[in-house]
Amino acid sequence: MYILEKQGRFVIPRTELTYPCHTMRMHENAAATNADLVMADFEDACPYEFKGEPSRKVMVEALNTVDFGEKVVTVRPNNIRSPFFLGDLEAVMLGAPDRFHGVILPKVYGPDDIRYVSRLLDALEKQGGWTTRVQLEVLIETPQALLHAYEIATASDRMVGLIFGIADFAATLGVGEFGGDQTNFLYAKQAVVVAAKAAGLHAIDCVYPDIVRRDTPPEEAERIREGLRRKNQIAASVGMDGAWVIHPSQVDVVNEVFTPSDQEIEKAKEALEAYYRLGGGSMINPVTNEFEDEASAKIKLMVLAKGVQAGKVSGEYLTAMAEKSRAITGYDILQLFRRLA
Repeated sequence: MYILEKQGRFVIPRTELTYPCHTMRMHENAAATNADLVMADFEDACPYEFKGEPSRKVMVEALNTVDFGEKVVTVRPNNIRSPFFLGDLEAVMLGAPDRFHGVILPKVYGPDDIRYVSRLLDALEKQGGWTTRVQLEVLIETPQALLHAYEIATASDRMVGLIFGIADFAATLGVGEFGGDQTNFLYAKQAVVVAAKAAGLHAIDCVYPDIVRRDTPPEEAERIREGLRRKNQIAASVGMDGAWVIHPSQVDVVNEVFTPSDQEIEKAKEALEAYYRLGGGSMINPVTNEFEDEASAKIKLMVLAKGVQAGKVSGEYLTAMAEKSRAITGYDILQLFRRLA
């Protein structure tokens, strides 16, 4: 989770909107969306002719002038083996201190990559006069990275999340298609989830490549939206906390998928309150006639944690419910998996 020190809150993103960094209009459009996180991209989305100084100049200006509201603001530099990487990182760290929250690293192979970047950030924060600490989120988009995902996740205390990068991962496997519901990548997705959660980080699913445009026929637009919804419902079912989006039109659909409904929240509250009122243990809830035990109570705590992120549940209520669980089990699942600051 991202710790926003100056706002006094934390964010587990449901939507991470990625966009090219080389035009100011893209930054302004991203700021106007409902995305939880925006990620301006020096890497794949930036045309070669704009790499280097042209894109860096726009990026630094945007970070210093665009009002991103309460969004998590992040930057994706070119990968660390690129001749552009160091210049990208120096430009934003020295040109926009305390104006963004995180760096998203592409093409990571193993934990040494993370340790190198973390040390580099140590030096650049000092040089740039930062008063906050830059956090790291990492793309898992190669077989090497997938096999080392937990080591990557635990390589630095700057780490907050892992992202499954499907396009490059598909390329390394020789898979030409990665649209649809992406069930042919379920092993890789759940491996990312397991590594992230074992390290107390959030897990973010990959992009859905089809986009609704202004001239998309209504029937085709509906098919695309339903495909986006289905793909992310499956991702949520294996433990992803959110997903990358590549166009503002995708944001609201994906936010909805990763947000508990009002009905789900009320059901979780009623079940938890009845469970602890009746003393816990294994039981049949006399109101719902459903089986409850401490494991099912933890599932409902996690539902409410997502509700807190969406502004539907108070943090105080969640903390009180978690304390009841901790008193019985000896540990707090929300703290263990960093669902509370």
